Amino acid sequence: MTFPTPSPADWKTLAEKALKDRPLESLLHLDADQLVVRPLYAAATGVEPLFAPRPSDAEGRPWDLRSLVEGDDPATVNAAVLTDLEGGAASVVLKGAALADSEPLARALDGVALELAAVGLDAGLDGPEAANALAVAAKGSPRARLMFHMDPVSAFAETGEAPRSLEEHLTLAANTAARHAGAYPEASFFLASGRVVHEAGGSIGQELAFAAANAVALVKAAVEVGMTAEQALKGVVLGVAADQEYFDSLAKVRALRLMWRSLSRAFGAETPAVIEARSSRRMLSARDPWPNLLRLTAAGFAGAVGGADAVVLDGFSRASGRPDAFARRQARNTQLVLMEEAHVGRVDDPAAGSWFLDHRTRELAEAGWAEFRIIEAEGGIVEALRGHLLQPRVARARQSLEAALQSGAAQMVGVTKFVDQHPRPAPVEPDRLAVPEGGGDACVPLTPIRLAAPFEAQEAGR
Repeated sequence: MTFPTPSPADWKTLAEKALKDRPLESLLHLDADQLVVRPLYAAATGVEPLFAPRPSDAEGRPWDLRSLVEGDDPATVNAAVLTDLEGGAASVVLKGAALADSEPLARALDGVALELAAVGLDAGLDGPEAANALAVAAKGSPRARLMFHMDPVSAFAETGEAPRSLEEHLTLAANTAARHAGAYPEASFFLASGRVVHEAGGSIGQELAFAAANAVALVKAAVEVGMTAEQALKGVVLGVAADQEYFDSLAKVRALRLMWRSLSRAFGAETPAVIEARSSRRMLSARDPWPNLLRLTAAGFAGAVGGADAVVLDGFSRASGRPDAFARRQARNTQLVLMEEAHVGRVDDPAAGSWFLDHRTRELAEAGWAEFRIIEAEGGIVEALRGHLLQPRVARARQSLEAALQSGAAQMVGVTKFVDQHPRPAPVEPDRLAVPEGGGDACVPLTPIRLAAPFEAQEAGR
């Protein structure tokens, strides 16, 4: 039995009838990248199909369930790392004072088989020192799966300060990578993330462009110190944020994979993209943290379905402080349910074939590429930041996002809609505020925002 395929004209007739007095144009939506999201996509509207799967599985699992462990005391960090790995995580990213030297870092990793569980770092501008400490802690094992995750550009952009010039920080990161590349062939060296733009309120196109420009700066620095382009490209992990807007977030991951294909070809050594998706912090609420569980689930779904190689979900209480053991457990279990019960990773690129998602993916890739070319024409990401060229564009996107929430065009459950008048707090651990070290370079920072903050302030004032 065959069913008739309605044409766009058939749909338009029915839509106009349902809308009554509203014009058909009221169904169009303009995003922060000035892209029009239409109500109907079909073969007749000229959508080109695409396929952008993750290149391989993660040790038999569809993606790498990665946890973030923060702490300053090595024994406490070690307990949290072992709990996460025993509880279902496949890899961990470490942050805190335990990264300061090889001795405390080795104690933090006591009992961790680095040949089986990948360990990454989140050390900001101290990334090279932390990378050296991790290299020592790995004891020269050639099969150790180390992720140095050096990302000086993002750290500089967020704080607006650096103890050296950003070029020197890039060179230092590149030299560190070159020094350890021979001993650790399984390692990745750089994290070319665009999340700092997302957390500052930027658009998807701007975030993708920042990640691409960040990668270019890192690869160029690595080549200048003697690494081959192929070595440098294979040593890059791309980073993006995933939020509760799951269609856009999964299309963003797919778009980044398309952009990387073009970028690596330009360096003459096409390599598959390795993408780490971390949950957004700007989407989290502090006054009522429990709806964050819904937002984080949507973000995890988007990262997995979009084809991210690794997904990192924050604790639902992050907006109030450092997540405790319960919040970290919820973050792990959210991914485990998506992976092992919902089976969202059983199909390669499940978004492929959706007219809307294929079109959205391609448009976001084109918007990201256009912004990336602007950044490169401005002299690259370093000059775009230092010259205050990128920041005003991000500010305009942030204002658009905030205006949509204020007008009611966009909503946040538990913040602007279905607000609980008697919210229950969630316990958190004390967070250590790092003071950035300046004196060498400066720029106007891309300061992180939290979209719920102004609404929470209004509630507190009542």
